[in-house]
Amino acid sequence: MKILAIDDNQDITDMLETVLSIEHDVTTVNNGRDGLKMIKEDHYDLVLLDLAMPEFTGYDVIKALKEEGLLDKQKIALFTASSMTDSEIDELLKDGITYCIRKPVDLDVLLTIVNALNPQA
Repeated sequence: MKILAIDDNQDITDMLETVLSIEHDVTTVNNGRDGLKMIKEDHYDLVLLDLAMPEFTGYDVIKALKEEGLLDKQKIALFTASSMTDSEIDELLKDGITYCIRKPVDLDVLLTIVNALNPQA
């Protein structure tokens, strides 16, 4: 499965690449603008997107994808702060987000979600 991980925290993108690249083709970027550019240029089976990034946030990426009609063409799993309410998460899911994963990321939960979304599974 082809996965794009977008997170401003280098430790998180390194961890995602290490864990997921065993079975998947993983690309990582550390800001929302580069992530949006990559989504526009290529197809990914899954985008792992951090909401809370400086300058161009995960919300900005979602808004741009929605405006360009690309949001429904992507499976997106968001990394959210634990302070988000269930109603805020529900709104994101209504907008077309596939999953919301609360930070800190539980690797077992992440792997379960990735495997569930794998079109080759």
